[in-house]
Amino acid sequence: MTTLTLPDAHALIVAAMTACGHSAEAAETIADHLLDCELRGLSFGGLARALSIVERIRTADAPPQPIRVVAETPVSATVDGGDQVGYLVGMRTLQLAIAKARAQGIAIVGARNTWYTGMFSYYLEKAAKAGLAGVIAGSAPALVAPHGGTEARFGTNPIAFGFPATPTPIIWDIGTSAVMYGEVKLKARLGEKLAPGQAYDAAGTPTLDPAAALEGAFGVWGGHKGSGLALVVQLLGMMTGAAADPPGVSGCGLFVVLFDPGALTDAGDYQRRVAAFAEMVRATRPVEGGRPVRVPFDRSVACRDETLRRGTVDVPEVVVAALRQEAGRA
Repeated sequence: MTTLTLPDAHALIVAAMTACGHSAEAAETIADHLLDCELRGLSFGGLARALSIVERIRTADAPPQPIRVVAETPVSATVDGGDQVGYLVGMRTLQLAIAKARAQGIAIVGARNTWYTGMFSYYLEKAAKAGLAGVIAGSAPALVAPHGGTEARFGTNPIAFGFPATPTPIIWDIGTSAVMYGEVKLKARLGEKLAPGQAYDAAGTPTLDPAAALEGAFGVWGGHKGSGLALVVQLLGMMTGAAADPPGVSGCGLFVVLFDPGALTDAGDYQRRVAAFAEMVRATRPVEGGRPVRVPFDRSVACRDETLRRGTVDVPEVVVAALRQEAGRA
């Protein structure tokens, strides 16, 4: 592992993103999102993902096009991402949704023609700071087998819910696959094995080989219940105009709904009640020998705070070396 200071990690991402064609502003937007993943201990979505972004851009058949709003009403919008990376498309989508939800009390915004949209909790944390609650769902190319099957039919299909509260929001952000795409890519890059029961090869045989899993299918999270949720998320993503089964790393759908609690109740009182309820959940008596009970997003916040205090992140040497090589192209 290579230990990087946080400014050095940020600068390395920016340099690599600039070298593969992003503007300085776009590179900063991407870097902020990826570094937040590293701060929260989700290394597969951090600097390793920056390398995957570079590789996707280098192998694209055509250059990306500008992000465009192709349909709009006071409470809705449809965004064509122009095959831009999802960290940029996601922020444009979020900004539209926040503005509309503030003005109208509710907003539904969909984006299509994008890829690698990142952590939905990243977007919902920003929405919560604006006093808004919300739901984000995302469809993707087929990587995951439905319950009882061994062929890919769903994307990894994350879904997240966010609720404003003080001092931190309540955000539940999950993927509907047994293992996330970024984790499999990172393990393949590092020559590591998957855990048993996470994936199948192209012939439908269980595999621990991440490269074989990328050619086959990941397992679904949560048995038949998770499989049903994955199907629903795919359908929500398709509502943006995204294809059911786009090719390669492309064609993701991003479905965002934000709403102002003040449209239904006193917004400040609601935030206080959310915070009080979260404290009641945390105060639950744990199982014998168990850790204190947490609510969603507690782990992320605690890990981020600790990483910020430490001021460094540990990144696989192969990832750092490859990013430095890419950055050198600038």
